[in-house]
Amino acid sequence: MYLLGYDIGSSSVKASMVEAESGRTVASAFYPKTEAPISSVRPGWAEQNPEDWWTSLKAATAELLASCPDPKIDAIGISYQMHGLVCVGKDLKPLRPAIIWCDSRAVPYGNKAFEDLGRGWCLGHLLNSPGNFTASKLAWVKENEPDIFSRIYKVMLPGDYIAMKMTGELCTTVSGLSEGMMWDFAENRPATRLMEYFGFSEDLLPVVVPVFGEQGRLSAAAAAELGLPAGIRVTYRAGDQPNNALSLNVLNPGEIAATAGTSGVVYGVLGEVGYDPESRVNTFAHVNHTAADPRLGVLLCINGTGILNSWMRRNVAFDAMTYPAMNAMAAESPIGSRGISILPFGNGAERLLGNTAPGCSFHGIDFNRHGREDLLRAAQEGIAFSFCYGMEVMQQMGMKIDRIHAGNANMFLSGVFRETLSGVSGAMIELFDTDGSVGAARGAGLGAGIYAGPDEAFASTERLALIAPPLDRSPYLEAYSRWLEHLSSTDSQIAKY
Repeated sequence: MYLLGYDIGSSSVKASMVEAESGRTVASAFYPKTEAPISSVRPGWAEQNPEDWWTSLKAATAELLASCPDPKIDAIGISYQMHGLVCVGKDLKPLRPAIIWCDSRAVPYGNKAFEDLGRGWCLGHLLNSPGNFTASKLAWVKENEPDIFSRIYKVMLPGDYIAMKMTGELCTTVSGLSEGMMWDFAENRPATRLMEYFGFSEDLLPVVVPVFGEQGRLSAAAAAELGLPAGIRVTYRAGDQPNNALSLNVLNPGEIAATAGTSGVVYGVLGEVGYDPESRVNTFAHVNHTAADPRLGVLLCINGTGILNSWMRRNVAFDAMTYPAMNAMAAESPIGSRGISILPFGNGAERLLGNTAPGCSFHGIDFNRHGREDLLRAAQEGIAFSFCYGMEVMQQMGMKIDRIHAGNANMFLSGVFRETLSGVSGAMIELFDTDGSVGAARGAGLGAGIYAGPDEAFASTERLALIAPPLDRSPYLEAYSRWLEHLSSTDSQIAKY
């Protein structure tokens, strides 16, 4: 028996087939083979066509089935890019492109709601400022595209849309609503007051179902498109960061997971309802959250992470240089990059910096001393430093960070990045052989009742490496201190944070 997991990212859709009994990943595929386009017709905008996700999912499934023909699939799990807005009409077709996670047009709407509704109410009920999340994006549509807004039947997150394409069922989860600022933790129900403030009805929301458990079955129409048998259960759905934490078996208070793809995330679990008073990090319902037994995911997000590294590859590295070659070149520069500091904030408004968008900036370049290796290292150090800056906020909330779980992927493949993160934070880093689509498959196994619990579901996950902080951390801390000085001097608005 097999479990099928999908990870709906902004760069690609990945699919993995996991043998339920052994936990072994038997096949994986992704599509497109180059990064999926993001439309940005105005500064700060970021949109994708939801139908393109479905097209990519079908292509990834076809590749998967070519290497693993006629599998007996018991359940399907879905992971997806968080905070997006998909608006569908009564025909269940998108009315406009999806406004995705890194789109910052809704910041003024969220900030005004934070002011009008009051900091105390927002933090006490939503655990966050409404900020740039899904509800604020819908408020932008209401004001700027009233004809489209008037035709909306339901609003969805990206994972809700994909599940609907598979099953025909319109549903969402508490975890999903919380990431869109549409869940009231104090009242344990949808955030009616915020929605009334923005002027839209709770009727726009799909029905709420559990994260784990049957959420629908693969319809005959979808099965025909995917080349799979009809009737397969969809038993798990979660945003990419809660799902990444699940895939690393990070479910209990004090446990930490991290990713460093296009954006970078540190995600820790709290066992009580809490929030950052400045709303620089975000608190959402984790996959195993209940009102009686709270499990809150505290999420630090840095928008400009892997996207900075890929920008450096296109514009600074030698032509056609691979990422491993870039990592090797970066390692030729000493700790601190010979005095260069790079602030990696060039991918939209950064929540960590008060929803400002200062842009990426380079500091301390000496034309007579510095080369490509210093720039490449400074970029990776800057990304690691931004992680540590945000982790300090999480520590102020009472979270202890002495061990970080991560998948062996993206920026964590770089020794420079790993060692800098460990050297500044003082945390041990454990790298595991897993990813979002594999985690979604195992989540499906939990939702289907195939596994008795998380320990059984993730028993076969292999730890690949353990990175310990050096005995002498001073070179890393000195470079970090210099980076902080540049951050504070870049913009007075940022400095207050």
